[in-house]
This record gives sequence, C-alpha cells and structure tokens, in this order.
Amino acid sequence: MVFKTQLYTLTGVPPERQKIMVKGGILKDETDWSTLGLKDGQKLMMIGTADEIVKAPEKGPVFVEDLPEEEQAAALGHTAGLYNLGNTCYMNSTLQCLHSVPELKSALLSYSDNVRGNGVDQASHSLTVATRNTFGELDQSVRPVAPLHFLQMLRKKYPQFAQQQNNVYMQQDAEECWTQLIYTLSQTLTSEASEPTAAQMKELFGIDLVSRVHCAESGEESSEAESVYSLKCHISHDVNHLHEGLKHGLKTELEKVSPSLGRTAIYTRESRINELPRYLTVQFVRFFWKRESNQKAKILLDYPLELDVYDFCSDELKLKLQTPRQVLRDAESARFGLKVEVKTSSSQNIEGSSTSAGESSSMDIDKADSSVPKKQLTGIYDLIAVLTHKGRSADSGHYVGWVKQDDGKWIEFDDDNPSIRKEEEILKLSGGGDWHMAYICLYKARVI
Repeated sequence: MVFKTQLYTLTGVPPERQKIMVKGGILKDETDWSTLGLKDGQKLMMIGTADEIVKAPEKGPVFVEDLPEEEQAAALGHTAGLYNLGNTCYMNSTLQCLHSVPELKSALLSYSDNVRGNGVDQASHSLTVATRNTFGELDQSVRPVAPLHFLQMLRKKYPQFAQQQNNVYMQQDAEECWTQLIYTLSQTLTSEASEPTAAQMKELFGIDLVSRVHCAESGEESSEAESVYSLKCHISHDVNHLHEGLKHGLKTELEKVSPSLGRTAIYTRESRINELPRYLTVQFVRFFWKRESNQKAKILLDYPLELDVYDFCSDELKLKLQTPRQVLRDAESARFGLKVEVKTSSSQNIEGSSTSAGESSSMDIDKADSSVPKKQLTGIYDLIAVLTHKGRSADSGHYVGWVKQDDGKWIEFDDDNPSIRKEEEILKLSGGGDWHMAYICLYKARVI
C-alpha cells in the first residue's frame, strides 16, 4: 500500500482504483515483491481513473529563494499548505498547528539524523526526523507540500493510523495524532547537554498538576501529582465558556476501593496547576454521544483570545505569579498612559523584588522588571492556533488548522488550500451548528 500511496501522490489515482500490471498478471497488495524478480529500470503499467490531478508533487517544491523578487514578498505572507494523501486532514491540521511554535522548530532543527539517543527506538527517531523535514519544507516552499515521508513514519510508529476499510485508509482522531506526536518528541528531543530527556518538550507543553483526592463517606484524603500535556475542557449543556469547562475538567469523580470501608466508594479529585508551560494546549471533550441518534452533541462553547488561568493554579504557583503579573499590568498601563498602582509590600518580597512601598511602578518599570527574572510566566495566554472538526465523529468528518501569523493575520489551513481569515471568524468556531468547531486550542504564554 505504501507503493500505491506514492503513485497516488504522483498521479492522483486513489489506491483502491489502481491496477498494476506485471509480467504474469495483476500485482496484488499481498504479493511478496521479492518473488517478482524486478530489475532496475523495469517498467510497470498502472491502470486507473484519477481524481483531480495533484500537480505540485510532479514539479517538486518551489522554494522562496528560487522565485522572482516580487513574488518572494507575496510568498512570505504565510507558509505552505499540505496535500491530503487520503483522509489525512487529521495529520495536516496537527502539523500546521504545531508548526506555529518557533521553539519547537528550533529544537527539531538541531536534531541530528545520525545520532539516536539512548532508549530511543528507531521508529521514534525516524518520526522526529520526518517532522523536522516536513517543517523545513513548509518554511521554504510556497506551493503545497506532500508529507508522504511523515505519514509513512507516523504509521510505522503508530500502526493505528494505517487502519483501512475496503482498502481505503480511514479517517483518524486528530487529538490522538497530536498526543502521540507530542509524546514521541518528548522522548527524542535533547537538552543542551545532549542527553535524551523530556525537559525541552515539558518546558514547552508540559503541565504539572497537584490533586487532592477526598472521600466524603470515609473521610480519607490523599494527594497526587502528575504531568500532562493538555488540559481537558469538559462540555455539557451547563457549560458555555472555556473557563467553566476547564473548572469542570479539574474536578472529577472516580470510583475506587476504600481501605477503611472495605468496598468501592466515590472519591472526588480536585486538581490545581502547579507548573505552567510556554504553550498551553486545551482539548475540548466534544465527542459525547446522543443515545437516540448516535451523533456528536453539537454544543456551543465560547473561548477567549486571551486566557487567564491564575484561578486554576495552586497557592504555591499563585505566589510565584504575583510579581510578574503586577509588572505586566504596570507595563500595559504605562503603554496606554494610565496611572499604575503603587506596589504593595506583599508583591515587593516575591521573586526578589526590592521596590520600596512608596514608589510607583510607573516611575521605574524598567527597575521593577529587572528585579524579576526574564521570560517569567504570568498565567496569561494568547490564542495562536485552533484545530477544528466538522462532522459527526472524531474518526470521520474533516479537520482544519487555523493559525495566527506573526503579523497578526489568521490563516485557515484547509489541507493544501490556505486562506486568510479575520480574527472575528476565529471566535465563530465555538460550535452550536454545522460549522467547524474548536477541538484543540493552542495558547502562547505572555511573559515578561
């Protein structure tokens, strides 16, 4: 099927319509190629009806530096799209959203083809190299890219993405693709010391949670800690905003055996964020099913362009965030010509700040900023990418990536067809109808 997929990208003839003639008959999918006696340069004949011919792969990618100067300027408006290689929009939308993270691209750029870290399997290494190369093509090509090598490596590492029905590759869940790719990169990308570690990916995407697990019936209580790469936004008819959905997602019920009661009991787990990432991933748990119709419940849920997660943080983390947040507020107030608040004694002593109680931070914002380590998180995030779904279930329908550019424009990456969108259009992806619905949101930390 890999051979047929390659032919599809070159000819536009879907694998299920291809008949490949070899000496003695038709080449079947299960045929052992070693028994055919093929030689270099030998010609095979393919018969089949093509869809619309995919022209770009035949010509090869066109790079920015090869264009006339006037075309280069226009080409730099946004990066290239990705060809759909047969129900691969789940993969394309994931790649486009993650491609918006410059620190991830930098980490991939420094990843070597030839050096594989201890404990890293070959499939993970190959998928990481394929991710790096695909990102590189997106940055340099002005025409759509065919991510065939990445698709092959993804299916090799995670065979579930190679599932077929009637000899056609099936649609897959974009959230699963996103999660598996992030996990793989967390195992392969290296630290400055060149030792295999998840530190880079954890700093970029990792979220540390601390949880209080309590049983009201027995009075038992314990604490737990875990690291995750996304927050879940639980959706119901009682929830109509992302903030509420996150609150519900951080408080869950579970059943487990109570040692004191000697039987199963209901426990409540209340979680708080203890460490924040540079990029916050939020997954909308959209796929609840209506019993009577077995369809996705299309529930309207608004999400903001600016997300403040301070209320979801542990007391320890809130303390660390206070001074950076004050510095950010003062700087923003000064920018708009507003009078800033006088620093309180509580904020002076956090993170080594030494501003005296009587000083106004508007008089000395630079000094206040110098007392706080650079690139400190504030708990405030800005939306930079949205992955949407349109359809009835996660493994059907259509996925699209919507990505904010450096100049503030938004681009809808619908496979190989990028389109410029307005900011107000991004906020309309909140669901409630048959239009594209936000499934994953990626937020970038506002730092000082």
